Amino acid sequence: MPNTEIRVRIAPSPTGSLHLGTVRTALYNYLFARKNKGKFILRIEDTDQERNKDEYTKEILDGFNWLNIKFDEGPYYQSERMDLYRKLAQKLTNEGKAYHCFCTQEELDELRKIQRAAKVPERYDNRHRNLTEEQKRKFISENKKPVIRFKLPDHLDIKWDDEIRGHICVNTNDLGGDPVIMRADGVPLYNFAVVVDDGDMKISHVIRGDDHLHNTAKQIPIFEALGYSVPTFAHAPLIFTHDREKLSKRKHGDIANIDKYQKEGYLPEALANYLVHMSWTQPDNPEAEIFKLDKVIEKFDLGRISKSSAVYDLPKLHWFNNHYIKEKSVEEIYNLAKPFLVGAFHETPLQSMYPKEQLLQMIDSVRAGVNKLDEISGLIRFFFDDKFNLNEGENQKALSSENAKKILDKILKSTDSFNFKDSHECKKKIDDIGKELGLKGKDLYWPVRIALSGSNKGPDLGLIISLLGKDKIKVRIEKALLSVISPY
Repeated sequence: MPNTEIRVRIAPSPTGSLHLGTVRTALYNYLFARKNKGKFILRIEDTDQERNKDEYTKEILDGFNWLNIKFDEGPYYQSERMDLYRKLAQKLTNEGKAYHCFCTQEELDELRKIQRAAKVPERYDNRHRNLTEEQKRKFISENKKPVIRFKLPDHLDIKWDDEIRGHICVNTNDLGGDPVIMRADGVPLYNFAVVVDDGDMKISHVIRGDDHLHNTAKQIPIFEALGYSVPTFAHAPLIFTHDREKLSKRKHGDIANIDKYQKEGYLPEALANYLVHMSWTQPDNPEAEIFKLDKVIEKFDLGRISKSSAVYDLPKLHWFNNHYIKEKSVEEIYNLAKPFLVGAFHETPLQSMYPKEQLLQMIDSVRAGVNKLDEISGLIRFFFDDKFNLNEGENQKALSSENAKKILDKILKSTDSFNFKDSHECKKKIDDIGKELGLKGKDLYWPVRIALSGSNKGPDLGLIISLLGKDKIKVRIEKALLSVISPY
């Protein structure tokens, strides 16, 4: 009997960092569960004891928490369910639906070698499917440890109506022979453990990547053999790079891992928005790109997930993140960026050189131009540190003119008349000096900007002057006059 309650799950493996694709799939599951008043379950597939690491489990849990993805049940750990897997594997064996296979690795390698030479698809030939009791006793007497294989029906079309991809049909002859469901050491393989878990947890819908299509064809007969209801399947497209390569931890490194985005100052709501939008559009407003997850729950429909591969687009992610950075209050951005600022400038100078109100002004002056929170420290570093190079490229060119010397000399002699508490007045004072000298635009502003910040771009010039204050202004202009205009 089909499961009437909507129950979905995400089941990452702690053999590596939390993958971007896993998060996107989790978001689709989350939206589907919330729309249908169902349950969203977290399961940790940790049967690979050689590759599992506790730190990866922590990363997975921390990553979902950072993204504010809430679960109704779990985490459940496969390593705590081994007795159930072994019990059900034995049940299938007793019922003649599975069997012990004593083939050695050398025999399987030789079989593959022969098939490659013959240029036929590689598959297990089910040679131990019908062993006699005498043959089994002989293998056991030779101390051969058997695996358990599931008997896939021969020449059978496995069919299902996929919520994303439509009608799917895979013949069992294309599935590589009878699959191993239990290793000789009693550890279940993926296609068996996942069926037991999904069946036992009454999962109604399995929403996952389309790289699992053949796994689904293998799993459906196992569901049926165990007497479980077969869930509804939905296979979402994978994430690819612009080079048409599947985004992978092994090949593409950190960009595939959520941890990178946390550490570099991406906002979780921006990343979630970007990932969901990769392959899904709103039914009533398909052109809309910016949306909060809680606002699209009622609109979410698996059928609107594209069948086409999603393409990882870093500039697009930056566009999303920049939008959310600009949308937040400067106080929120200050609190979110503070760990990055402390790391860049250390706690003492951050708190002692400028009051919080001025730090907020600095951040507000640059945030419209940042893609990530970790970029803010670089854009406001000059407020804390005057060790920038004035003797190269555009800086040297701008400061080497006679006009630059006149401007800086005039400012140096006029600092007592600046109202440093008012950035607009500071900017007006520079404009007045420009009028007096017959200068405007970059001829006026660039030498001042470069002398004070080391760059001809940046925050409002009046704000720079106001925040740096009289003493720093004098020191930096004197340094500029000495090091560039009169370097010797």
